Amino acid sequence: MKKLFYISGIVALLMVLSFSVADFFSSMTKADYAEGTKTLKFTTKMNTEHIANAIKINPNTAGFEAAVKKYVNSNFSVAVNGSPKTLTFTGSQVNGESVWVYFEAGGISDISTLKIRNAILLDTYPKQFNVVNVAYKGQQKTMNFQRGKEVNEVSF
Repeated sequence: MKKLFYISGIVALLMVLSFSVADFFSSMTKADYAEGTKTLKFTTKMNTEHIANAIKINPNTAGFEAAVKKYVNSNFSVAVNGSPKTLTFTGSQVNGESVWVYFEAGGISDISTLKIRNAILLDTYPKQFNVVNVAYKGQQKTMNFQRGKEVNEVSF
């Protein structure tokens, strides 16, 4: 009977350990081309705690948005048809566990190639995985980024 109890305890322990909490590190960016304004608009969603740890600022403080803007500008860049584009930060919003960041690149009349560098949170979290979904004139492309593969390019 003791042997059965012992084995049951080990099995129960293994089951509990298999459901242990594992942090998942990712960001999701949606890029939409607005033909009327010739603008590529970006919306990035990331974990509030993760970005706060990376920029070392509490998300409830006044300087948080400025720090997020600076961080995104230094870790995300875009080149259209081989030409680097300036990103304009249009805002951010903290919504519980998520931070939404909005930025855009203007003056884009046509896209044949889109090259993106997305190093968001890759220095802070080695297992970070970033996804960018691009919508351009009815076409959808997905780009993946991780440590060691911070740059990706798609063609339309």
